[in-house]
Amino acid sequence: MSKKIAIFPGSFDPITTGHEAIVHRALALFDEVHVAIGVNSKKNYLFELEQRKAWLSELFQAYPNVYVTHYQTLTVNFCKEIGANYI
Repeated sequence: MSKKIAIFPGSFDPITTGHEAIVHRALALFDEVHVAIGVNSKKNYLFELEQRKAWLSELFQAYPNVYVTHYQTLTVNFCKEIGANYI
């Protein structure tokens, strides 16, 4: 049986309790959840990418099946890269 891999894309600028709740709900449904920060060079962010990644990593550090990453491609291309089945 293949893994169920989900991606939760967003800017997470900043992360909210709603974002956190979605990840926790997804953990019950998927083998892996990739919290993926989308980087758009045309967008002005409140917080730097590395700060957002650090916050997310700290928040989900107790969950070995949650992966925090970032991407600059189209979301669909990133999903193909990691083998995500669900968005």
